[in-house]
Order: sequence, then C-alpha cells, then structure tokens
Amino acid sequence: MPEESLASLSDEIRDYLIQTMSHTGGHFAANLGTIELATALHYAFETPRDRIVWDVGHQAYPHKILTGRRDQLSTIRQMGGLAPFPSRSESEYDTFGVGHSSTSVSAALGMAIAAASRGESRRVIAVIGDGAMTAGLAYEALNHAGSLNVDLLVILNDNDMSISENVGAMSNYLAKILSGKLYSTIREGSKKLIHRMPTVWELARRSEEHVKGMVLPGTLFEELGLNYIGPIDGHDMDALLSTLRNLRDLKGPQFLHVMTRKGKGYEPAEADPIKWHGPGPFIPDKGELIKKKSGGPSYSKIFGDWLIDMADADERIVGITPAMREGSGMVEFEKRFPNRYFDVGIAEQHSVTLGAGLACEGMRPVVAIYSSFLQRAYDQLIHDVALQNLPVVFAIDRGGLVGADGPTHHGAFDLSYLRCVPNMIVMAPADENECRQMLYTGVTLDQPSAVRYPRGTGPGVEIDRQMKALPVGKAAVCREGSQVAVLAFGAMVPTARTVGDDLDATVVNMRFIKPLDEDLILRLAGSHRALVTIEDNAVAGGAGSAVNECLARLGIALPVLNLGIPDRFIEHGSRDQCLAAAGLDHESVVQAIRAWSGETTRFRAGHGA
Repeated sequence: MPEESLASLSDEIRDYLIQTMSHTGGHFAANLGTIELATALHYAFETPRDRIVWDVGHQAYPHKILTGRRDQLSTIRQMGGLAPFPSRSESEYDTFGVGHSSTSVSAALGMAIAAASRGESRRVIAVIGDGAMTAGLAYEALNHAGSLNVDLLVILNDNDMSISENVGAMSNYLAKILSGKLYSTIREGSKKLIHRMPTVWELARRSEEHVKGMVLPGTLFEELGLNYIGPIDGHDMDALLSTLRNLRDLKGPQFLHVMTRKGKGYEPAEADPIKWHGPGPFIPDKGELIKKKSGGPSYSKIFGDWLIDMADADERIVGITPAMREGSGMVEFEKRFPNRYFDVGIAEQHSVTLGAGLACEGMRPVVAIYSSFLQRAYDQLIHDVALQNLPVVFAIDRGGLVGADGPTHHGAFDLSYLRCVPNMIVMAPADENECRQMLYTGVTLDQPSAVRYPRGTGPGVEIDRQMKALPVGKAAVCREGSQVAVLAFGAMVPTARTVGDDLDATVVNMRFIKPLDEDLILRLAGSHRALVTIEDNAVAGGAGSAVNECLARLGIALPVLNLGIPDRFIEHGSRDQCLAAAGLDHESVVQAIRAWSGETTRFRAGHGA
C-alpha cells in the first residue's frame, strides 16, 4: 500500500473493530490504542521474517486483523474460533504464545540471540505495555538485553501516562533525531574514541545522562544498556514510520517509548478505559453495554463484600491485589479502606511476599489473586509464607475452567500445587454462603490458608451475614445413597448432586482439600463398593489423588474413579463448553461413572473395606 493510505487503513480497522466487538464482546479499549502501532510495525518490518512479540496479548487484535484473520475476528474467544491472545498454532505471525504479562522481552531476546548465533539478519521486536512494565520479569530481561550486542527493539506501549507526558511535536522531533543515523554514528564513534580516556569517558557519559534526563524519561533504560528513543505519539503514523525505519537499521538493543490512548477513536472507551477493557456486546452508536439477565452475585462480589465486613470488624485486615482490583471485587474496599488496600501492579511475587511481611507484624493480609496468576508466585508462597507458617489468606479467584480466556487463564492446577505445600489449609466452597464462611475461617487460623472459588455466579444459595468458622477438615454429606459415593470438591458439588440423583449415589461436599476428612472417607469406604472423586482441577496430583493417597495409607483396597480436568490444555469457549470438553458436565459424568461401574471387576459382590 502507498504510505499515505495507512492512516485511512487505521481508521477502517478501528471502525471494523468497534462494529465486530459490539456483537461479540472481548478485549476492546487496549486494542483501539494499538491500531496505528500494529499497522506501522507490519509496514516498516518484514513480518513474519522479522519477529513481533506482543505482550499482554489482549492488545493484539489489530495485529490479527492485519495478518489474515480479519474475517474470523467475530469468532474470537468462542469455541473453535480465534484464540483470545496470540497463539503459535494459529498463525506464523504469532511468534510467541502469550496471555500473562511481561514475557515479551525475555522471549524476544531469546529469538534475537538465536538469530545472531545463526548469522541471520532478522529484527526482533517486543511490544510491551498496558501495565506489563510493573512486573519484575520485564526488568530482568531488559537488564540482560542491555549487556548483549543483539538486534532487539523493545517498544513500550505506554497507554496510561505511566512514565511520561512528554508527547508532542518536540518529543517527536527529538525521537527522530535520536533514532537517526547521524546521531547514532556520532554517539558510537565518540564512545570508541573516548573510551580509551576513562576520565573523559565518564564526563561524557554523565553529561549525556543529564542532558537526556532534562527532556527525556529514558535514563533508567540507558543505564540498563539500551538506547532510549522517545516518547513519540503512537497515533501519529508519520512519526511512527520514520522512527521505526531509523531503528530498523540500528544495531544493538534499542528502546522505543510510544504513547497511545486506550480506547482511541471511541469516545466512551477513551473516557472510561477500565469499563471498556473487556466489555460484553454493546450498542456502538449509544455507547451502552447490553445488559445480561441479572443472576445472583458473583463469587468476586461475595469476596469483596466479605472483605469490607471483615475490615469493619478487624483493623488488622489488609487487602492486596496484583492489578486485579475490578476483577477481584475490591473496588468498594479501596474506597472504604484506602490505607488498607494495596494494588501492587502486575507483580504477583511481590504481592505474596508483601503479605508475608505484613503477617510478620501481626496484620491479617488477604491476597486476592487469580488462580493462574498465583502460579507465578509459587516460590514466594512456599518459601516466604508456608515455610514460616504465616497467617496469609489467599482468596483464589477464577479457580477451574474460566471459559473464553482459555488455557492461559484456566485455574486448572491450584489444588495440585497447593495441597503438597506443608502448613497450607486448602478450601473450596460449593456455594456463595460457604465461600463467605470459608474466607472467615481462613482469617481465624494461625497458619496460611487458601479459599479457591470459580469465575461467575454460584447456585444461588442465601448468604448468612453472620460469619462462622467451619470445623477444619470436615466434609458434609449432601445425599445418602448406595453402592457408590461421589466425593465432590468446590464448584463441582452442584453437578455431583444431580449425578447422585440419577445414580442413587451418596454425595459428599468435601469442603477441604487439605486436610481431608479421613474419618468420613474411612466410613464411606466401609459402606460403599466404590468411590468417585470429581473436581474442576487437573486429575494429576489433584484432590482425587489426595483421596487415593489416603486410602493407600490406610491400607484400603477400593475401586476409585478420579474425574477432573484431563492431562491436556482445554481450549477457549464458554465455561459450560469448557466443562463439557473436559468431561465434567452432567451427562459426561453420568456416562463415565456408568461405563466404569459396568466393568465386572469393579463391583464384585462383597467388595469393601
């Protein structure tokens, strides 16, 4: 395309994105802000030979549109449709699979090192931003990149005024000068000339730092060893193209600071980018979200309300979140208790150790964190919290299969990775009220605890405002049956109840994954011919495995069927579709139990404890 057509192309992409997302929903505001940047990158570089690695992949919809997937955009985040984030299996242009933030610089640096080792003259570009620069991983990678002579371009998509407001004609002009060949040649030539004279070299280095520091926010990145350029207006196509072309020809690690506006070109999203970060369907002309049928309160809302009630009753309560204020239901808590609320940014490791430090001083920290995000702070959970037996409560949201965000966000492993950690108490509520009471139970304990609950709403149980601690390690029998006992964990209890009705099976709400109710398991093993465990967690090492280990330790030989998420990654779709894909919907569970129990060796007469 002729260069003068790129601005109108960006306008077309913006209109198409608005119209498509109004029907399907999806990540929205961040993508409106990266349209010009994505267009300029694909125009200035030879993709996919030149690699572009997008961070926090919810800003990559324009990239997908430009790389052959325009007509499929309406299927994004749906079963069998486009993945919600860049996916290597979907397109050769998706050079690295992402979903969680702050991985782009590390991955791109690895690609740049590989290219250098093979003598390939390809460029590698990492596009980071949308909060991803708050994570330590990004700085670890930048620190490493600055020490290597590889051709890496890091672009900071700064869409929240997080580093600088220096955007305008002067900044764009300075960026062009600093990325130009003349400046680069003089800079590198001068280094070689005066490096042999240490005193002069130090004076020159400090002088350059101070000059840049007066007009540019790039001193930090320069200190890390990258050549800092910017900031420039990320919606100015001419500035983007001229700067990218200059940077394309520079050797070594480069850092380009680009300022964009979330929601660019759609006034409601510009005015409230948080509300429009990931909306459902909406009416584009009116800027109104299409309201869903009202259900009960979400588990996130249950948590948020409990946290406020708990903070009212106990001044030791502190709430911590790694950049998930809205998603975790903490908006009202922040308003009510601003001095006891800490959003640490996308820094999961820090959030956990911060909680440990608070607990050391007698506070009662509650860390609200998504299941798949807690994976990133596993060492801190073990070393800084559990090893020291500190009373930190982990409110683990998005446990199990989350739906449209897919395998990067499914909370498929938490029961497995939590139950093997000494000193941990692990709970999973079957309903809204049980969630509230379990959270309270965690606060009453003098050791670390976790309450793990799913995305969305529960079965609609009435909530008891009075808080009562549950007896630790005690389950509840929901239904008495015969032959088979179904031991259900957390969100699978409602399904287990209906399955029990169909099969005349005993149904148990296990409540605690650690410690298990071993007395009840022993009793059930003596009165039933088989046990079935069901959980929305990986079967490998999960709650069912804990039951198996219990029976083995007690010397009980009894058939046990473990149902859960199979040993594969479940793709994106609605939550019900994901459960069906994992074999955890009602019909699949009934069929699995019937097929298994039909094997003659399973239920021979008299088989029991």
